[in-house]
Order: sequence, then structure tokens, then C-alpha cells
Amino acid sequence: MARKAEARIIIHLACTECKERTYTTTKNKKNDPQRLELRKYCPRCRAHTLHREVK
Repeated sequence: MARKAEARIIIHLACTECKERTYTTTKNKKNDPQRLELRKYCPRCRAHTLHREVK
């Protein structure tokens, strides 16, 4: 069965300190048109830092 066109897309989250892409997640493009920002653990920095959505 064919699936409908979904609004959810896969995005990458990069650390704002070291710029390493450590996380992937999905978001609904219609509900959240802005870039996603979350505080996550960065293994390279060894601290909780702000991670921002990148293209």
C-alpha cells in the first residue's frame, strides 16, 4: 500500500561548540518551520551543549 506524503523529515543536530554532527532525529516541517535547538550531550566536548539543526 502506498504511503501518503509525510510532513516528517530527518534532520541532523550539530554541536554549536565543536560543530560535530552527533544526533539525528525527525521533525514535522509544518508544525516547526524554524530550526530546532536542543541541549544535548556532546561526547567530543564531554558536556551538555546547545545542538542546532543543520542542513
